[in-house]
Amino acid sequence: MKGLLAGFLICACASAAVSQGRVAAVLTLSGPVDPISARYILRGLDRAQREGADLAVIELDTPGGLGTSMDQIVEKILASPVPVAVFVTPSGARAASAGVFIAMAAQVTAMAPGTHIGAAHPVNSNGSDIAGVMGEKILNDTTAKLKSLAALRGRPADWADDAVRRSISLTDSEAVARHVADLAVPSLGELLARIDGRTVRTSTGEVVLRTSGAEVRRFRMSFMDWILAFLVNPDVAYILLVIGIFGVIFELTSPGAIAPGVAGGIALLLAFIAFGNLPTNIGGIIFIALAVGLFLIDLKAPTHGLLTAGGIVAFVLGSFLLFPPWRPPSAPGSAPRPPGMPPAGAAAHISVAVIVVMTILVVAFFTFVLGKGIRAQARKISFGVEALVGGAGTAVTDLAPEGLVLLAGEQWSARSVEGGVGSGERVEVVGRDGLRLLVRRSGK
Repeated sequence: MKGLLAGFLICACASAAVSQGRVAAVLTLSGPVDPISARYILRGLDRAQREGADLAVIELDTPGGLGTSMDQIVEKILASPVPVAVFVTPSGARAASAGVFIAMAAQVTAMAPGTHIGAAHPVNSNGSDIAGVMGEKILNDTTAKLKSLAALRGRPADWADDAVRRSISLTDSEAVARHVADLAVPSLGELLARIDGRTVRTSTGEVVLRTSGAEVRRFRMSFMDWILAFLVNPDVAYILLVIGIFGVIFELTSPGAIAPGVAGGIALLLAFIAFGNLPTNIGGIIFIALAVGLFLIDLKAPTHGLLTAGGIVAFVLGSFLLFPPWRPPSAPGSAPRPPGMPPAGAAAHISVAVIVVMTILVVAFFTFVLGKGIRAQARKISFGVEALVGGAGTAVTDLAPEGLVLLAGEQWSARSVEGGVGSGERVEVVGRDGLRLLVRRSGK
């Protein structure tokens, strides 16, 4: 009995020792396939290789995204010496459009219950089919790309053809039945246990997966990735643009405040970083800049609200044009949207509610806040020596040409600029020379 127990303990220890050296690197791609998510996946696969991971798992839930970012991820998976498994999870998740290509590129594709995969038909920027010869070329190229990935991983080419040409989607059970996915599992732990011992081919040759009991290392997005992912949001980018305009204009009209200028400059830089990663229409930015110019001109040279009305129209138009929810179909011969990228209206647009709120804030800022500040700067000074200019007083002594005058209850040293003034005569202040007033005989 003791011998059997000792043997069991030895086997258990040996098994634990083997599994302790196994590592599964886990990455999470949840949301659109864009430059930020592509950068994260590429860095994660490089790190998995550096740390000697036995497997890299991409937990996937995406509606699709940019074709260029999709291509970067697919190429990285194909070139990776570390085997890659794509796990469509959690329940309710999908691998659609660009996500289909990523799933097909992996050595292992698994799906959680209640997930689906498919619908990879290339569409125009407004969601319509790409017409003409160009549309046929794009469709054939996209089909060939997915069929090539399917053939490389031993998956059915006929379904790849249907997914692109007919936008066919499959549930998790249907995908496993048609061998589009390798298995349906409820959890990552079961996935690692089920694929243990499977032989897969990587860029460096065949590899036997040793994943049962592997240590799971989740590679999170870096702080900078989180910042960029937050910024690459049309609403956020738009709000930052408006805040930046507020800050810079306030600093220019009220020099020395410093804080508004610094905050505005930072907000503008962040906004343009976001615009660089979004399908931004430069015409929208030009319209918004025009609106700001019209507001400022109307403050300096009032036109009874005419320029302000024009500024409001220009601002609203610019706001909608930044990320237009509509785009005309591609003209014949023009460059189509990259395959796998969802319609522009679904990918990037500003909420109408946000546009309304920001328009009201902009009008209030220029009309009330900034307008009052500019009018206060132009208002006649009402204290100090400068406030006495234009005032009337009485000569206390003869001004020949210098003497004393009584003004605002106080005696001031004064000099007449238009001949002598007798004591007791009324005078008018026309200027100053240091603390000496410049006066002339008043006609009143």
